[in-house]
Amino acid sequence: MSDISQLHLPAQPGTPETLSSVVGELRLHEFPSRIFHNKRFLRVWVPSGYDLPENSGHRYPVFYLNDGQNLFDGATSFTGIEWQVDETADRMIRAGAIPPAIFVGIDNARVERLKEYLPYRSLNPLILRPLGERYPQFLTEEVMPFVAQNYRVAKGPETTLLGGSSLGGLIALYVVIAAPGVFGKVLIESPSLWVANRQVLRDARGFREWPEKIFLGTGTREIGRDDKDRQTVENVRELERILRRSGLDDRRLRVVVADGATHSEAAWAARFPEALQFFFGSSVKIAT
Repeated sequence: MSDISQLHLPAQPGTPETLSSVVGELRLHEFPSRIFHNKRFLRVWVPSGYDLPENSGHRYPVFYLNDGQNLFDGATSFTGIEWQVDETADRMIRAGAIPPAIFVGIDNARVERLKEYLPYRSLNPLILRPLGERYPQFLTEEVMPFVAQNYRVAKGPETTLLGGSSLGGLIALYVVIAAPGVFGKVLIESPSLWVANRQVLRDARGFREWPEKIFLGTGTREIGRDDKDRQTVENVRELERILRRSGLDDRRLRVVVADGATHSEAAWAARFPEALQFFFGSSVKIAT
């Protein structure tokens, strides 16, 4: 293992990270970035049996997810509600609905979150020196090599996934445009497509090297104002039209507009099983 410090959950009680709503084994790595000049945690969930001798030659699909604090434990989530990535993955793996996989939660940079997730200058929110253009490099040159060094992950875009919600969904979309061919499956939940006067949609119109599969989700009550809610849905529908014109059929693109769903971890948790089923089904096996 790397010399970057690692914690395993569950562990000793007494800190928020160890309050055991976590199902399975979650490993925390304190991770310094030379690109962003800061530190954060990587939260790596491994499937049951990962450390068994008989699985020592197996390599696993890996799903990278932004806003890692919100994925596995309500005690660390910004809102107190988690995505239930661990519960959902464990249940679906045990049922044979998806193959065993590794899930990597990439913590946001807290006070620097807006800057890291925004690739464009923005007046609302006011970010004149965004850092999001560095995020693809952060993933491909720092996070992914670290994970590949320390975990048995399968290589290639067909078994490498990326996802996020809100601004984390915006930066996930930006990454697949800026770094094509790295991620074969992408989850884009409630993306902040309105940022910088919808610049990401303009970028998407001229792009053609889309991932093998994209799951695009939103709710009809994301903002809580009728006009803003309609515009949010229309932005997602515009992205859908762009993707359809690029040749993504129903096999490659799943769009869910959930009636009454809000901009919340609870809504993203509710759609996560469908996204996993769409990405994996029962066809992807552990590579050996």
